[in-house]
Amino acid sequence: MTEASPARTGFYPGTFDPVTCGHMDIIERAAGLMDRLVIGVAENPDKHPLLPLEERIMCLRTDIAPLNAGRSIPITVVGFTGLVVHAARTHGAHAIIRGLRAVADFEYENQMFGMNQHMAPDIDTLFLMAREGHQYVSSRLVKEIAKLDGDISGFVPPFTRRHMLSRLRG
Repeated sequence: MTEASPARTGFYPGTFDPVTCGHMDIIERAAGLMDRLVIGVAENPDKHPLLPLEERIMCLRTDIAPLNAGRSIPITVVGFTGLVVHAARTHGAHAIIRGLRAVADFEYENQMFGMNQHMAPDIDTLFLMAREGHQYVSSRLVKEIAKLDGDISGFVPPFTRRHMLSRLRG
């Protein structure tokens, strides 16, 4: 990137309740493709999140800290409400980053792509497939396992795990 060229900016939206190792994999890979990556944590009260928005942002900021080491433009984490395309535009994004686990994800994400493309034709969508070890992990299942006292250490980053368990038990 030269001074005359704008930074390629990606916007990775999600509820991140909680952030999973699969999300972290997508974040790391997207950060390698973009000059600047903004992670957008959606308020989305309709999903009845376990963790409030501020705590989800805190978990992400803590868990991505090692990824920011040595980056000239750090990965940032912001909260947002409303349409993803509006939040992406607010943060100067050229692309919306979406992770896919399976074919079922693709059908939904393809619909979202079409709607977003119609509303914001200047913002593209990049789909990154989840790596094999993360294709079955979902935030919903992680929460269910944690609520039933199961071991979630292989599914979420360490800080998020500790915070989530203290929230459930506290």
